[in-house]
Amino acid sequence: MLLTIDVGNTQTTLGLFDGEEVAEHWRISTDPRRTADELAVLLQGLMGSHTAVNEAAVDGLAICSSVPSVLHEFREVTRRYYGDVPAVIVEPGVKTGVHVLMDHPKEVGADRIVNALAANHLYGGPCIVVDFGTATTFDAINARGDYVGGAIAPGIEISVEALGARGAQLRKIELARPRNVIGKNTVEGMQSGILYGFAGQVDGLVDRMARELAKDPDDVQVIATGGLAPLVLGEAATIDVHEPWLTLIGLRLVYERNRPTA
Repeated sequence: MLLTIDVGNTQTTLGLFDGEEVAEHWRISTDPRRTADELAVLLQGLMGSHTAVNEAAVDGLAICSSVPSVLHEFREVTRRYYGDVPAVIVEPGVKTGVHVLMDHPKEVGADRIVNALAANHLYGGPCIVVDFGTATTFDAINARGDYVGGAIAPGIEISVEALGARGAQLRKIELARPRNVIGKNTVEGMQSGILYGFAGQVDGLVDRMARELAKDPDDVQVIATGGLAPLVLGEAATIDVHEPWLTLIGLRLVYERNRPTA
């Protein structure tokens, strides 16, 4: 089975593939203070708690990371605890098959390249990936499967925390759908502004990007992913499909392209 690990700024998502299917998945907080030994114990505890996982050993690893310090520790995990398991870490030099048409290609996060690969593989181009994470990222892939650029906006949780921290009479709130768009109290007003404000932001940016990406904007498929995507799915009219494990699928594809040997 292939263990895929996507290290984000806030959360780390793990998926265990049995062939092309995600057999099990987990989300844990990304903590730069964790050592390789702590990460190994955590991984073994998660996998060991599920009977289905115990029946098959991990025979491959694929990792991408937005946090260099955490990636360093995961390298150590692969060396010390999975030394006999083939591993692929997505970084410069690893074959992805995605041409990055940017001024500075190395500035593009590995997770965004992996998402582009998976989106084009699953849905074809042109397409736009909207990833709801610490930041909300918009990535454009043309009809040839090239990564042509994108946009980065503050994430939903960052915005909520900023409101609570900087507003004299505001506070942290639960990310939930309010009863009405017109809030009847402060909490509902904040929930409305966050939910419908971000939905409007998604629709506005996607509409503008689609008009630049294709002659007919209706030809552009829009894929949502990321831990906070479900909050906006029902409100953003431009999203066509929700693929929660897009990055993990991309990691599987990268692993298959590189096929390391033990």
